Amino acid sequence: MTTESTHVKRPAHVPLWRRPFRIIRDNRRAYLIINVAAYGLALIGFAIGLLFPHLNAAQVAGLEEDGTGELVRWLVNIPPLFALTILGVNVFRLSLLTIVLPSLIVPFAGLAFFGYWAVETGITLVPASAEGWVALIPHSLTFAIELQAYILLLLGAYLLGKYWLLPRTVGAKNRRQGYLRGLQRIGLLVLPALALLIIGAVWEAYSLRYFVHPLSQMLL
Repeated sequence: MTTESTHVKRPAHVPLWRRPFRIIRDNRRAYLIINVAAYGLALIGFAIGLLFPHLNAAQVAGLEEDGTGELVRWLVNIPPLFALTILGVNVFRLSLLTIVLPSLIVPFAGLAFFGYWAVETGITLVPASAEGWVALIPHSLTFAIELQAYILLLLGAYLLGKYWLLPRTVGAKNRRQGYLRGLQRIGLLVLPALALLIIGAVWEAYSLRYFVHPLSQMLL
């Protein structure tokens, strides 16, 4: 009598740096929908700003009143400090306070808060002068990079809400386990999001300091 040994294949170890891409691949439909929604809402805000200039003027006036405009004009001459400031705002105010933390308390809350921010930011981006339109050329790349970082966090917030409310759809035994799995997904997606935010902050700081003026001289 002979016996045959059965070999159970273990899943191949996935390096840490590849895991976020695997999450995106496994949830590509949700990722694409979030992309369309995020960029679409920003474009809607931009269109609103073009159609109703007084809304854009009100946004700009608010930035001047709270001192943001003056601070930016001072920081633009010190690119390393400007990049660090941009990164701090984008990480803490937008990533953590707008997207991640609300989603940890209320399912999908971060998606709603971000949607409002995207429209409002689109309105603010409308240039008020010819020089502003020139500055929008390099700043468009900044916005695209940073928005992609936020989209990764939005995907994490979506998965957290899904796993939390519908744990059995992802093989979790209960909502607590689903919540923990969602936290894990957010933690993995934070890695490429942070990398994009760093790239975006450096590009924004140095492009505003060194590219806008030469472009204005060429185009205006």
